[in-house]
Amino acid sequence: MVVSKRLALLLIWPALFLATASELQAQALDLTVHRVGLSLGDSRRVIGVRLNFRDRRLEHVDGVNATIWAPYQPVRGVVHGVALGLPLTGARRIQGIGVGLFGVTAEEQLTGLVLAGLGAGADGPLTGIGIGGIGIGAGKDVRGIFAGGLGVGAGADAEGVLLGGLGAGAGGSIRGIAMGGLGAGAGADAIGLLIGGLGVGAGGSIIGVAVGGLGAGAGENIVGVLIGGLGAGAGKRIWGIAVGGLGAGAGEDAAGILVGGLGAGVGNDATGLLVGGVGVGAGGTLRGVAVGGVGAGAPVVRGVLLAGALAGASDMTGLAVAGAYFQIMPDGHFRGIAVSAFNHIRGTQRGLTIGLLNYARRLHGLQLGLLNYAGNQPPALRWLPFLNFHR
Repeated sequence: MVVSKRLALLLIWPALFLATASELQAQALDLTVHRVGLSLGDSRRVIGVRLNFRDRRLEHVDGVNATIWAPYQPVRGVVHGVALGLPLTGARRIQGIGVGLFGVTAEEQLTGLVLAGLGAGADGPLTGIGIGGIGIGAGKDVRGIFAGGLGVGAGADAEGVLLGGLGAGAGGSIRGIAMGGLGAGAGADAIGLLIGGLGVGAGGSIIGVAVGGLGAGAGENIVGVLIGGLGAGAGKRIWGIAVGGLGAGAGEDAAGILVGGLGAGVGNDATGLLVGGVGVGAGGTLRGVAVGGVGAGAPVVRGVLLAGALAGASDMTGLAVAGAYFQIMPDGHFRGIAVSAFNHIRGTQRGLTIGLLNYARRLHGLQLGLLNYAGNQPPALRWLPFLNFHR
């Protein structure tokens, strides 16, 4: 009989221990007056200092909430003051100061000063100043100054300063400064300064300055300065300066200065200065100055073409200088001055051409060269040495 009682106690003891531990965990020792003072354990509300291993029942703390481990799910409670993690802490909302040897988290919102040895973040917005040893970020907006050893990010928009050892970015727009050791970028627009060791970019437009070690670009427009070690470009338009070690360009229009180590060009119209180590061009009208190490051209040119070897247009008004060959397409028009070894005007020339060989299907101007052809002259005068002239 005695043996049966002892056996029953042995079987019941684990259940009694677990029930007692659970009860103790739900208890708290409050050394408070009207909830003001010191609370030890998982108390619901306190004004003052609250110390607990891991929060489950927290509702509201005004003061200091210090924990050893991250809260249970679902995360509850609001901390106004200091959330201290030794090493982890968290709450539904933290407003004030969040410090964790490992990390600080907020389910909804984190506002204030955040310092975390490893990482800090919020599922909702993050506002204030923060540093994460590895990273810091938010599932929604980020506003303020934040730095992460590896990265800083926002699931939505970011405003302020983002500094990431590897990367800094936002799923939405960026307004301010974003710097990443490897890259910096925005899923939508970026307004301000973007610097990335390898690359920078925006899915929308960039307004400001963007510098990438290898490349810099925007899916839509660039307004400002864009510099890429290899390339710089915009899917649509550029207003400003774009410089690429290999190339610079825009899918549509550009106004300003484009410089590419190999080439610079735009799909439609270009206004300003275009410089390319090998070639420059525009798919539409080029207004300004185009300088190409080998070639330069556009269907319509209003300005200056300077090319080491080849230059051309369908309709041009201005100055063209090419080392070897300058061409106006059939039925095209040239008005201005052209200097090249061979000036091949397959349409109408109004102005002056200077070269070894000058050819104009219809000449209304002057040709100076070793041999000159004007198709609208009388047959005996079509080929002349040194010069040819027709009104």
